[in-house]
Amino acid sequence: MSGRQGNKLPNNLPQLQNLIKRDPGSYIEEFLQQYRHYQSNVQIFKLQPNKPNKELSDLVMFLAQVGHCYVEHLATFPQELTGLLLGHHTVLDVDLRMTFCKALILLRNKDLINPTGLLELFFELLRCHDKLLRKTLYTHIVADIKNINAKHKNNKVNTTLQNFMYTMLRDCNPIAAKISLDVMVELYKRNIWNDAKTVNVITTACFSKVTKILVAGLKFFLGKDEDEKNDSDSESEDDGPSARDLMVRYSTGKKNTKNKKKLEKAMKVLKKHKKKKKVEVFNFSAIHLIHDPQDFAEKLLKQLEDSKERFEVKIMMMDLVSRLVGIHELFLFNFYPFIQRFIQPHQREVTKVLLCAAQSSHQLVPPEIIEPLIMTIANNFVTDRNSGEVMTVGMNAIKEVAARCPLAINEDLLRDLAQYKTHKDKNVMMSARGLIQLFRNLGPQMLHKRDRGRPTESSSEARILNYGELEAKDYIPGAEVLEVEESTKEGEEDDGWEEASISDDDEDGEWVDVHHSSDEETGAIVEKLQSIPVEERKAKAAEVSVSRLLTQEDFKKIRLAQMSKEVNSAPGKGQKRKNVDLDEEEGGGRGELLSLRNIELLHKKPKADKESRLATAQAGRSDRKDFARKHSKLNPFASTSNKEKKRNKNFMMMRHSQNVRTKSKRSFRDKQIALRDALLKKKKQYK
Repeated sequence: MSGRQGNKLPNNLPQLQNLIKRDPGSYIEEFLQQYRHYQSNVQIFKLQPNKPNKELSDLVMFLAQVGHCYVEHLATFPQELTGLLLGHHTVLDVDLRMTFCKALILLRNKDLINPTGLLELFFELLRCHDKLLRKTLYTHIVADIKNINAKHKNNKVNTTLQNFMYTMLRDCNPIAAKISLDVMVELYKRNIWNDAKTVNVITTACFSKVTKILVAGLKFFLGKDEDEKNDSDSESEDDGPSARDLMVRYSTGKKNTKNKKKLEKAMKVLKKHKKKKKVEVFNFSAIHLIHDPQDFAEKLLKQLEDSKERFEVKIMMMDLVSRLVGIHELFLFNFYPFIQRFIQPHQREVTKVLLCAAQSSHQLVPPEIIEPLIMTIANNFVTDRNSGEVMTVGMNAIKEVAARCPLAINEDLLRDLAQYKTHKDKNVMMSARGLIQLFRNLGPQMLHKRDRGRPTESSSEARILNYGELEAKDYIPGAEVLEVEESTKEGEEDDGWEEASISDDDEDGEWVDVHHSSDEETGAIVEKLQSIPVEERKAKAAEVSVSRLLTQEDFKKIRLAQMSKEVNSAPGKGQKRKNVDLDEEEGGGRGELLSLRNIELLHKKPKADKESRLATAQAGRSDRKDFARKHSKLNPFASTSNKEKKRNKNFMMMRHSQNVRTKSKRSFRDKQIALRDALLKKKKQYK
């Protein structure tokens, strides 16, 4: 009984809490005593809600910890806490308000509170001027909604909360509206609320009068996806011909220079096709989920024209409008004259403006709308009075616009720009050659004859479609290669197989070089395809497309044959001049989104000026002080010794001095005498 007499349960809440969790039935009386004590403290609190109350805080946390043990007795406890927070959250003590919120979070984690009502309460509390509280509530809201949708989508709760957040975004309190927007963005990033309704609710933030909310909404649609950085360039065997297929085709047989050059060019073509085929990774794909992108873009452009925000915010709005126009192929003709005013070499962030001009161009825009834009870039940037970097940026911008709307650039301007291929600045020269290479693939007829290069099968078939023209095909282009390949194999089987043998005259027993059959087969297929007229090839392709089911291997052969058209010369054309060898960026496929690298691409690093070179040199010298010998004096104002003065004198003044003469090795006798004198001197000092 002595242990029972020493029990201090009424005053030791942690001990009582531990015992109740182990055996709730045995300590119900003690619990009821604490609950009555809590009710009396609540009445006292209501008289002065702005005063701190440590005792009430401890009792609230105690009841929240044991709430699952006495569900019937604490049935009204969550509603009481909710009422206290709703009625007094503006005047509550900071620590007490945090305790009430933590108690409600604890009860919610034990599934003792309905999530809808609690989350609505927490959104109301976001108006409080308490940064720590807002951070705690934000973390709980995101985690709770994630747990609600962990096993399956809870559409009922999601709809209720989304409607509530829609009203919160229009709240007069900018802090509460901003955090509500952050919650929706975070839930979208975590693929919890990744539906169209969430995206269209966030679009309302792009028209907010509060700059922070406006910028947050714009960043949501412009932000980079983290998965884009981790995207690998792994290639599947079923996706198409691989590098190994090209090695087999062009490297078998004799190792001569002709086959080596063909292989190098085929590898470049393969890289270009892989880049074109690569799935475009968009920023959250949120732009694709907007219900009415045309109306959204028009309103955003109207807001941009009347905006008085900082120029950085205007650039973000301009970027979003250009992405909407380019991805959804919208008609927003007023946008092009608007950005045309900012296309000047001295304009701040002009490369981003040029990027917006390129992104907003697409094939459905009438050429006469974009042609003034290209002419403005050419007149302001691509002139000899500008530096090489400015000319390069302008040339790159024209190339990106023309790649999306080839009809917007006229033949005279294109041929004038092509003449910069011999410019003394390497960056300008390579940009001009990139423009030439672009139109060699799109429409060589627009280039001067000397710039068209050696015609290939692909370039001879290429042409720029007229405005509104669509080239629809009812067959698979290149399918005729399957029929030609089968006929070639049948002919080879009749001729017999060619085998390799060991020469009897060769003492070492080496294999005799025999021309590989696959090289002959490839050459035979190419010759047969080139000898067939174009109309007959289309008829054969249509027949093969309809008469048989194609396998993945067949599609790989078709893609390989189509790629070979970019390597093989056109029928009847000799190899008179070389194609321009460009970097990987020049021949790459173009997606719906661009990066600043496409506009600011410089093939040669610009020469550093004197200031940048000095800054680099000073940065390299910054670490030398740690390794230098430090000479410190006890008195910094003390005079220097004669030894230090001699060190700073000119050598010609000290050349006759004994100290600077060439040192000679001392004899053993001289060392003995020096040591004796030193010991005697030391002995005298200690006497």
